[in-house]
Amino acid sequence: MGKKHVIKKTEEEMIKEGEVIEKAIAKDAKVAKSSAGKEGRVYIYSSYNNTIISLTDVNGNVNAAKSAGKLGFKGTKKSTPFAASKVAEAVGQTAEKMGVKRLHIVVKGVGSGRESALRSIANQGFEVLSIKDATPIPHNGCKPKKPRRL
Repeated sequence: MGKKHVIKKTEEEMIKEGEVIEKAIAKDAKVAKSSAGKEGRVYIYSSYNNTIISLTDVNGNVNAAKSAGKLGFKGTKKSTPFAASKVAEAVGQTAEKMGVKRLHIVVKGVGSGRESALRSIANQGFEVLSIKDATPIPHNGCKPKKPRRL
C-alpha cells in the first residue's frame, strides 16, 4: 500500500493556529442584555463531525450560537473533545456578557464532544439547573443505514 506521510507542524505553526482560535473566541456578535436575562438554556448538539452549541432564552429564542467550524477548527479536528470545550468556553463568555447566571442544559447527539462541552460549561461558574439528554432513539422504526466499510 505504501507508507503513510505524516505531517509534523513546527511550534510557530501550532502557536499561530492557537492564536487564530483565541481570536475567533474573542470575536462576538452583538450582545444585548435581555429583559429576562438571569436564566437561559444551552443546547449542545454533538455529531461525529462537529459540535454546535446554542444559547437561548427560556422561550427558545436563540441569543448566540457557536460551532467548532466557526471557531476555526477544520476537518477532523472539529469533532474532537478539545474543540467542543473551546466552543463551550466561547458560548459561556457570551452568556456572561448577557448576564445569564442559571442554565438548563439540553444535550443531543452521539459525538465525542458531549461530555467535554458539558464539563466546560459547568466549570465556568454557572448554576446548572437541569441536564437533559434529548438524543433521538429509534423504537424499532425505520431500518438503520448500513454500516460503513473502512
